[in-house]
Amino acid sequence: MNYRGAQAHQEDLVGKRPQWPFDLLILLEHPPVITLGRNADKQNILWPREALQSAGIDCVASRRGGDITLHSPGQLVGYPIVDLNHYQRDLHRYLRRLEEILIRTLADFGLSACSLPGKTGVWINERKIASIGIAVRHWISYHGFALNIDNELSIFKTIIPCGLPSVTMTSMSSELGKPVDKNEVAETLIHHFGNILQRPFLGSYDDNTPTTQT
Repeated sequence: MNYRGAQAHQEDLVGKRPQWPFDLLILLEHPPVITLGRNADKQNILWPREALQSAGIDCVASRRGGDITLHSPGQLVGYPIVDLNHYQRDLHRYLRRLEEILIRTLADFGLSACSLPGKTGVWINERKIASIGIAVRHWISYHGFALNIDNELSIFKTIIPCGLPSVTMTSMSSELGKPVDKNEVAETLIHHFGNILQRPFLGSYDDNTPTTQT
């Protein structure tokens, strides 16, 4: 799904979330796109707009927090629509839980990842494998995380990721030296999402019948 469409869809779901007893987790991939968070410094985009357009890379303002990041196929993007009233309206606690979900998911594939003090996201030996940036409206959280599975890492040369000049981006397939099944990663992540946020999995969401979850 293109980024603009995903952002509009999230806005719609955030408005509906107070009507429901359940949270949602949207998992998808985006075509190549650079997104600018609320704290973005445009100088962290290294290529001119014409070069980005020639390379097929879109550039979109985002309502999430953070600086510049990049999405492309092979990256699992997660947008949790979560009522933070269940978590004492504690944004830092919620961010740490998102990091833990990603860390446990990576551990199931034999990768030892961690969070770093003062830096949001997930890292393997100071190489960044997952980025996190959220937005909140009326204590409903949206936007979320991007986990690099088998995306083309060279495309990150178009930006300074998250405004960190020395950062090296990595991916699961790069670290493991072999292909990774994206569907398996998604299923593993759904499992840890439910466990860590203590929200049991209720099944797939149907836009037309949101009250028939079992």
